Amino acid sequence: MTRNMKVAVALVALGLVVGCQKHEGAPKDILTSGTKLYSQFNEELIIRHFFDDRRGGVFVDVGSWHWRDGSTTYYLEKHLGWSGLAIDAQEPLRKGYVENRPGTKFFSYAVSDKSGEKVKFFLAGQLSSTHGDHLKLFEKAKDYKPQEIEVETITMNDLLEREGVKKIDFLSMDIEEGEPPALAGFDIAKYRPDLICIEAGKPVREAITTYFAAHDYERIEEYMKLDIVNWYYRPKRH
Repeated sequence: MTRNMKVAVALVALGLVVGCQKHEGAPKDILTSGTKLYSQFNEELIIRHFFDDRRGGVFVDVGSWHWRDGSTTYYLEKHLGWSGLAIDAQEPLRKGYVENRPGTKFFSYAVSDKSGEKVKFFLAGQLSSTHGDHLKLFEKAKDYKPQEIEVETITMNDLLEREGVKKIDFLSMDIEEGEPPALAGFDIAKYRPDLICIEAGKPVREAITTYFAAHDYERIEEYMKLDIVNWYYRPKRH
């Protein structure tokens, strides 16, 4: 056998070995005994469980805040090779994404049902909202120092179209009661996320429930006991 033939055989054998490697997926008991690394609550474990540690997906993180601390998408990018968009009204957060999240494009907007408007945005520590009264619920917190800024709005449809996004695997939305108008500017039928994690504060729960029911999505009841802040939705199984 010539040297070239031996090399060819070796490469074929290597390809067979690689091809036989199995995707391990997330640990079977991740929901009961897993340890989250970055998310604020159990979001990270639930997301990993749903996707079974699938690699290479696309996410959109609305109200993304810090590039790592409390992030629902950092594990996906760092450990599973996902990429996507992060949107937050606080422009100073951009630096952390640029320096530490090469797979994420950061945008500073207030996501709403109209683009190009200027709105008041209220900040208090890591909390931020277009609803100033909402932040007063946290005024006893140690880092509560409210301030007001002006931010430009954008719809998810306009941003996704502009950035050439065709499909979303995972959508995370945490914008302190700004969820209904943000959803109103999102064509969920077009992008059809496989999983949505959305903060469901009491004032917006009815609107959230109505929106997803109208668009043929179902809440995943299995995850309700594991996360008291967020609700999780997937397309209905027919």
